[in-house]
Amino acid sequence: MSAADFQPGGYRFVPGVFQYSAGVAAMPGYRMRRVQFRRPLPLADGFAHAQAIIAAAGRPLTAFCACELRSPGQFTEDGFQRFNSHYVDTLSDWGIFDGATNPVARSNVCPVVNGPSEPSFYAFTFTVAGDEAQPSFVVAGGAECPEGLGNYRDNIIRRGDLSDDAMLEKARFVLTEMERRLSVLGAGLADVTATQIYTVHNIHPFLADEIVARGAAPAGVTWYFDRPPVVDLEFEMDCRGVHEELVV
Repeated sequence: MSAADFQPGGYRFVPGVFQYSAGVAAMPGYRMRRVQFRRPLPLADGFAHAQAIIAAAGRPLTAFCACELRSPGQFTEDGFQRFNSHYVDTLSDWGIFDGATNPVARSNVCPVVNGPSEPSFYAFTFTVAGDEAQPSFVVAGGAECPEGLGNYRDNIIRRGDLSDDAMLEKARFVLTEMERRLSVLGAGLADVTATQIYTVHNIHPFLADEIVARGAAPAGVTWYFDRPPVVDLEFEMDCRGVHEELVV
C-alpha cells in the first residue's frame, strides 16, 4: 500500500475505512499544527472552534487532517456506524470527504472517569505552510482488530481474553500496525514525538520489553485510562510526529 495525496489539504494519507484514514503526513511545503482543547468540546462546538482556528491561520478548511475525539462509552457496532455516518457530514461540507474516501486520521476513545456526556473534541491537527527537516505526521488510533473486514466482533485478537498473555498479543498486533502505517508515511518510530495508549488494563508487564525496547516511546508514553470505541476492544494506540502544539 502507498500513501495518496490530498492536494487541497497539503497532506498525504494512508487509505483506511470510510470514517477515517490510517494516518497523515505533511506534503513538501507544509507542516502540521496540533491544537488541544483545555476541556473536550461537544462535537459541533469542536468543529466550530476548529473552523475558526483554521481560518485565523489563513488556511482552508481542507487543511484539517486529524482529530482526537472522546465519547461517553463504547459503541455497539451499529452505534459506531451511525456515529461515523453523522461525523463525516461535516467533513463533506468542508470539501474533505467525497462520499467514498476520507483522508482525515482519527482516534475516538472513551474515558472511564469524568468522561464527556456526548461525543466531543479533545484535539485536532491541521496543515500550515512551512518546511521542516523532520517528518510531520499523525498516525490514527488503532486497536487489536484488522480494519475493513466487515465487523469487529469476529476479528478482534483474543476477544474476551484479558490474561497477561492475551494483552501482550493485542499490544504486539497494534504495535506492528503502527509500524506499518508509519512506513507507508515514510517515517519510523524514531520520528515519533508523542505515543498515546488507551486501555484500562495493566500495560506494565510488556511496557519495557515490547513498547520501550521496540522504540515505540522515544518521547515516553502517555497512558489514558480510556477504552477503545467499540465493545470488546481493549487496547488502542496512536502516535504522531508534530513539532508545533498548542492548548486553547
